[in-house]
Amino acid sequence: MASEDGSASQEVENEGDNGGVRELHANGNTMKTAEVEAKLDEGNIQEAESSLREGLSLNYEDCLSGVDRSLEMGVVKICKIANGHANGQIVCDDCTMEARALLGRLEYQRGNLEAALRVFDGIDLQAAILRLQPPSSESTSSKKGRPRSDSVTSASQHAASLVLEAIYLKAKSLQKLGKLKDAAEECKSVLDAVEKIFQQGIPDVQVDSRLQVTVSQAVELLPELWKKAGCYSEAITAYRRALLSQWNLSNECCARIQKEFAVFLLHGGVEAGPPSLAAQVDGSYVPKNNLEEAVLLLMILIRKFNLGKIKWDPSVMEHLKFALSLCGQTSVLSKQLEEIMPGVFHRIDRWNTLALCCSGMGQNKAALNVLRKSLHKHERPDNILALLLAAKICSEDSYLAEEGVGYAQRAINNATGNDEHLKGVGMRLLGLCLGKQATVSSSDFERSRLQSEALKSLDGAIACEQNNPDLIFELGVLHAEQRNLNAALRYAKRFIDATGGSILKGWRLLALVLSAQQRFSEAEVVIDAALDETAKWEQGPLLRLKAKLKTFQSRPMDSIETYRYLLALVQAQKKTFGSVRSVSKAEDDRVGEYDVCEHIMPLKCVMHQGQGQVQEAICDYVNALLLDATLVPCKILIGSVLSRVDKNALPIARSILSDALRIEPTNRKAWYYLGIIHRHDGRMVDAADCFQAASMLEESDPIESFSSLL
Repeated sequence: MASEDGSASQEVENEGDNGGVRELHANGNTMKTAEVEAKLDEGNIQEAESSLREGLSLNYEDCLSGVDRSLEMGVVKICKIANGHANGQIVCDDCTMEARALLGRLEYQRGNLEAALRVFDGIDLQAAILRLQPPSSESTSSKKGRPRSDSVTSASQHAASLVLEAIYLKAKSLQKLGKLKDAAEECKSVLDAVEKIFQQGIPDVQVDSRLQVTVSQAVELLPELWKKAGCYSEAITAYRRALLSQWNLSNECCARIQKEFAVFLLHGGVEAGPPSLAAQVDGSYVPKNNLEEAVLLLMILIRKFNLGKIKWDPSVMEHLKFALSLCGQTSVLSKQLEEIMPGVFHRIDRWNTLALCCSGMGQNKAALNVLRKSLHKHERPDNILALLLAAKICSEDSYLAEEGVGYAQRAINNATGNDEHLKGVGMRLLGLCLGKQATVSSSDFERSRLQSEALKSLDGAIACEQNNPDLIFELGVLHAEQRNLNAALRYAKRFIDATGGSILKGWRLLALVLSAQQRFSEAEVVIDAALDETAKWEQGPLLRLKAKLKTFQSRPMDSIETYRYLLALVQAQKKTFGSVRSVSKAEDDRVGEYDVCEHIMPLKCVMHQGQGQVQEAICDYVNALLLDATLVPCKILIGSVLSRVDKNALPIARSILSDALRIEPTNRKAWYYLGIIHRHDGRMVDAADCFQAASMLEESDPIESFSSLL
């Protein structure tokens, strides 16, 4: 059989002398086609192709130039052999496409990307789709009325596999050459072609395994190409198409796509928006934003692992931790951790993560109990992160502060080598724990010692972390509580500079320090300036300070008016956002109805007392204490009233005032009324000490306790 252009390529059938041996002649060389057929029978099409090229000493540039198309015709012959067309029974155009597909694959595998592209460019994918589409179920016979044979169907699938693989390799070649958009378009054309050729989906049984590999690779590659090309909306569409269409993907392949999509949603910096209506199924959950969709994908992956469908990937849990932490849903994370089969996580790692979850939910007691197990001497007693978390939890409770001091000291001792940068964190937590421990100290001497050690620890911490705003703020509060007002003022200004005035508590600290220095007009200016820079819903603490400031300036009616405005703001806020409040510290800058009533009740009590309605005043004080047993102003007012009503009530008044001083050792009013009680009892020396303390504190008394800032 001669070649189409009459050139030197021909296949010779020697039925006589050569015993029916078929040969292919080109460029003066001869090659037995039986050798190629043997490789094809074994499935080694690539080896057959390579043998053909080497045996005939040809290159594809000759084919492209039209000088010699023998190689193309030779590979066409190979394709005919593979498709059962060797004896000329059927002449199909698929062979030409397969020839180019095989040649391009060989060039790609050899790294000749430009040559591979020139070969692939000759494949007409749209024409191939039309030829490779199987007949409809209504038309199962050929033009001659005979049923379409299984061999012809298999040949069409084989041709589809080669052509689609060729286009996929074309996309890979373009990717390696840096032509990412072109690569993405070619990769997308592969998936479009699959949907057109296999309109009822890729067959589960009859499908060529090589075709499935090509489809899976194209599905996984397409969104990556769009991402690298900077086409993020197209990448999101490709991800969703990959996960919502029927591609017969393996569990592992689908898991990889889900993970990469989740990571892109979390860290891509592009808002994806909800899926299109066409992709939504009635009754199914539709994520509203990136975070919800990422969490959904990651939880699906965790579920697949729990069912044994995929291998465990620890990075999935790390991404889920990050995602759920962003939305404050640590309770969901703890549930996921509990559902993971034992042996996946080391029990101590699971405990530590559960402790973080409990702490994030505000369940500090449960978190500390878990950490105590983790830090047991038979487990990991020197785990620095667990020690720091335990110390942090203890630093928020005066009665756990002593235990926290031990954790913080152990963390400092273990902050060596790669963990040396955590030494400053440990020293900061040690200072906070010591400061909390001082508030429940049984003696003034012990309290003074602990406060001094706390200040020393925080000074050491800021030497390690000079630009830590939280540490700067805590130092300011500690200096203020010890009445080092100049140092407190310096740290308050430094905190505002470090945060750009964006954090409300910095303004509050500055106003309180100024009020302690009896600079009330300046404090009011600071509060007004902060109100101008603060959103309406966050103005509560500032308005409360403003009301107290007016009370200190003997302007009670102005103070009540400010409280009335504050209460109206709180009610409007409740109506807008509902009554559900987060347990996190993010709500600290808001004031609730309880906070307002907490400060209005003492004013109401004072009004009753001023009008001589003693019984009503005492009832109001008791009601206020029922709301909060640590409410120092009410304790002081009860003590003052009882000290005047009846001498038999003096022991009760003394006990109440002593309890108030335990909570707030620097409250001048508590010292003053306690001195009055001592004087009534005849203890003049104790009374003189109390009056002296009250006199000294009056010079630096803020309008609100500095401890309210922490």
